[in-house]
Amino acid sequence: MGLIEQAAKRLEQLRQAGVELPDDSQPLQASTAQIAAAFSLGEKTTPEGGPEIAPRDASTAAISIHSSKRTDLNLEAMEAAGLLVPSQSRGLLANEFRVIKRPLIANAMGKGESPIANGNLIMITSALPGEGKSFTAVNLAISIAMELDNTVMLVDADVARPSVLNMLGLPPAEGLLDVVKDNSLDISQILLRTNIENLSILPSGTPHPRATELLASDAMIRLLDDMSKRYPDRIIIFDSPPLLMTTEARALASHMGQIVIVVQSGDTTQAAVSEALSTIEACPLKMMILNKINRSASGRYGYGYAYGYGYGNEK
Repeated sequence: MGLIEQAAKRLEQLRQAGVELPDDSQPLQASTAQIAAAFSLGEKTTPEGGPEIAPRDASTAAISIHSSKRTDLNLEAMEAAGLLVPSQSRGLLANEFRVIKRPLIANAMGKGESPIANGNLIMITSALPGEGKSFTAVNLAISIAMELDNTVMLVDADVARPSVLNMLGLPPAEGLLDVVKDNSLDISQILLRTNIENLSILPSGTPHPRATELLASDAMIRLLDDMSKRYPDRIIIFDSPPLLMTTEARALASHMGQIVIVVQSGDTTQAAVSEALSTIEACPLKMMILNKINRSASGRYGYGYAYGYGYGNEK
């Protein structure tokens, strides 16, 4: 059975189940939009390589049809707050993150020196609070979203002290912890699509007293695996808690392909950095970003960056 016929058959099944679908005067002749809707309900691959529609009940189908929520970011306010916006593609901040993102994208897409498992899962963290990890995570996500070939999901995984939504001027919302806790909740219900093309946001979600256990659970592992493999062009940026303050970051780190540690220049001690690195030895690739570098003889500080890589257990 061909692609069109399979989609038409599936759409007819959904109509009979009472699922609301776009109008079509010829029910058995699926339009392009309807084919996309039908296959978004769950697609398997047959041994011959053809698509096979996975059966789902009407309630699940209805959830999948209504995809991510749309939210508009206030780009002017973000720019005023010092965050990167697409219109600043040639500014100093954009150029700094252009340098930082290149090796991360190459590794995420399997174009680095060697293949990295879960290379498109990138955790941004620090040894201690206040080093600029959330600022880095947000700007890195926006910078990658400005690429032509990649989509980006920014996940606020700092479940103890979430800040991504506040930085972007958005109200609290359901998110990561809700999906992990409630197996019936689909990530598409709570993912926020933004007016920055190719950028979506997954909030931290409803606070939970056993957040560490949730992030280390089998449900979280399955979610990360699904997030990593569902869209081959998607890079997922996790704003993680500081490594030396909570155990949530360590639970996440064991599933990441790349970890970026933000270090505040002239403030974070070498001992703190070494201790933080020792907690993520299992990660195959670690990148260090030196933040707030002294840029001038006058002693003024800004969001300048220097970076370097560490592979395996190198320090």
